Amino acid sequence: MSLTRRLAAAVVPPEDDGGEPLPERGWRTTVVGVHVISAVVWSLAVVSAAVGDAVDDDRRAPALAVLAALGVAYAVLGMPAIGAGARRRAVAYLVVLVAAFGLLGWLAPGLLFLLFLAYPQVWFAVQGNLTGISWTLLLGLASATGPVLTLGSGRSAAEVLLETGIGIAFSLALGVWISRVLRESAERASLIAQLEDTRSELAAAERERGVLAERERLAQEVHDTLAQGYTSIVVLAQTADALLPADPEAARERLAVIEEVARDNLAEARAVVAAFRPVALDGSTLVEALQRLAERFARETGLAVRVDTAALDGVPGLRTDEEVVLLRGAQEALANVRRHARATAVVLRLARVGSQVSVHVEDDGMGFDPTAVSVSGLAGLRDRVEQVGGEVDVASAPGSGTRVTVRVPES
Repeated sequence: MSLTRRLAAAVVPPEDDGGEPLPERGWRTTVVGVHVISAVVWSLAVVSAAVGDAVDDDRRAPALAVLAALGVAYAVLGMPAIGAGARRRAVAYLVVLVAAFGLLGWLAPGLLFLLFLAYPQVWFAVQGNLTGISWTLLLGLASATGPVLTLGSGRSAAEVLLETGIGIAFSLALGVWISRVLRESAERASLIAQLEDTRSELAAAERERGVLAERERLAQEVHDTLAQGYTSIVVLAQTADALLPADPEAARERLAVIEEVARDNLAEARAVVAAFRPVALDGSTLVEALQRLAERFARETGLAVRVDTAALDGVPGLRTDEEVVLLRGAQEALANVRRHARATAVVLRLARVGSQVSVHVEDDGMGFDPTAVSVSGLAGLRDRVEQVGGEVDVASAPGSGTRVTVRVPES
């Protein structure tokens, strides 16, 4: 594949206001410039051959025929080779170019100013390939053969060879420069392609990470709100069913609590889907939300629940996400009391110590060994608390109750 095709295939460049990639537009502008200059210089050569004194009268027709053949070859072979890197057409055009200048050297040495056009065309046709050196030498030798052998216009062989040598040297210098530029451009294009691939991979990884984070958020919210609410509904329904024959009034009370929990669960579900703040904190302070949580827990379980905020100096200066963490921590701790503790009393305490605000949930239940037992939900709670720079402590021992503490730094 040619260097220009590699550049076009590898680079995914930025677009300007016109919507076309800038490097591709620059290359096309260069190619168009080569075609325009070629047409202008070729036209001057035709005019010089037709009406000027650059060609002897007896050689005018053959010289014009060579120029015509050169023009057709450029249109059919040279333009595709320069513009698209068509290798076979490039070789065919260079063969015609060398032959045409060999004939012009015999027929009309005065038209050899076209070498100014031919030498750059060689390097554009080979697309910076070092085979351009061979074609440059062939072109120079072919164009010099006629003038050296005929030695017209009073010029010596040394002068002709010197002019040819200067032209070849100029072409080789131009070719080396073009080759280096195209090679460096190809390397940059490859690097840009790698960067684009890396950026696409990073974007895909970021999207995947975002999806996973959202799944984890939904799973955590469902566990902390909906699952606990449904657990309460199940327990209350079982209690109401047991109370219904003996104490219909108590059963109706349980049914009222079930309705209340179900309504709150529905509101929580909507908040989770919309990523809103918890319903308990909507329009309420953290202290008020914790008091309502404790009151409902007492109604659902029949346990004595005391809320203590005496150690709190004023209203906590917390962000919404920090308030959510403390509320969820209290909910998770109370849910574990319901499921495992077999307690008779619970204390829920909100306090500020130094630059931290903490929620403590302490029960007088059966306790457990934290090093030997994994408590449901605490792992997810720790992850949530760590996201705001907080920590979770669990203090318990068999027969000595349990205290769960959630701390977050005050903003």
